[in-house]
Amino acid sequence: MFRTTASPDPTEFAGRRAVVTGGSRGIGAAIVQRLLDGGATVVTSARTRTDVTPEGATFIAGDVSTLAGVRTLAAAALDVLGGVDLVVNNAGAARAHLGGADAIPDEEWIDALDLNYLSVVRLTNALLPALRESGEGAAVVNVSSVAALTPPPALIHYGAAKAALISYGKALASELAPVGIRVSTVTPGNVLTPGADAIRQDFADALGVSLAETTGAIPLGRPGDPRDIAEAVAFLASDRAQWITGTNLIVDGGEHPST
Repeated sequence: MFRTTASPDPTEFAGRRAVVTGGSRGIGAAIVQRLLDGGATVVTSARTRTDVTPEGATFIAGDVSTLAGVRTLAAAALDVLGGVDLVVNNAGAARAHLGGADAIPDEEWIDALDLNYLSVVRLTNALLPALRESGEGAAVVNVSSVAALTPPPALIHYGAAKAALISYGKALASELAPVGIRVSTVTPGNVLTPGADAIRQDFADALGVSLAETTGAIPLGRPGDPRDIAEAVAFLASDRAQWITGTNLIVDGGEHPST
């Protein structure tokens, strides 16, 4: 069980303007709430709002898997915020294909790249002028997945997109370091979210095991809580990480070797 940590410093992100994608539930909602608790002004986006979308954020409905959707979100976010200091690219989704790689339709490969990788490239590009205006202290944090490191065949399309995201973050970090903009990646392991639970249930059914058994081998003894990932994102977005860029922080309870 997640142990509640001390209350965040309510001034940590005071005056900081943040855009978080995929913030309607799960990891995204936890990230939005953590930034709000730290004093940030937050715009978040997803296809639809849910009853767990943090009330303190400005919600903009949209689809970041398309170029038009990204451009609309970026323009609307800048209208609300007047600029941007933090970008957290969290939106992502996957559907397991237990029949193997050749059972994945071509359009799902394209969808996986559009949502899990190209959405990040497009939104970051759209907001880069504003990030450069923000100057030193601006940060981009991308959320990948351990499927990028040890991809199960049923998620090969998702894992490939998330692996591209890690590579992209490292290259962009090198490009933007001279102007003081930091770029980092957080790579979550088995976290309890509605989307991840549905995928794990597919694997459990195929293997004839319980849902709990799919996370039973985690060395720290439990699956992740969305707040575990939110804390990692908040650290990398904050001035506490002012000398960190280009890193990929694996947050998985020790399940995957960080080689």
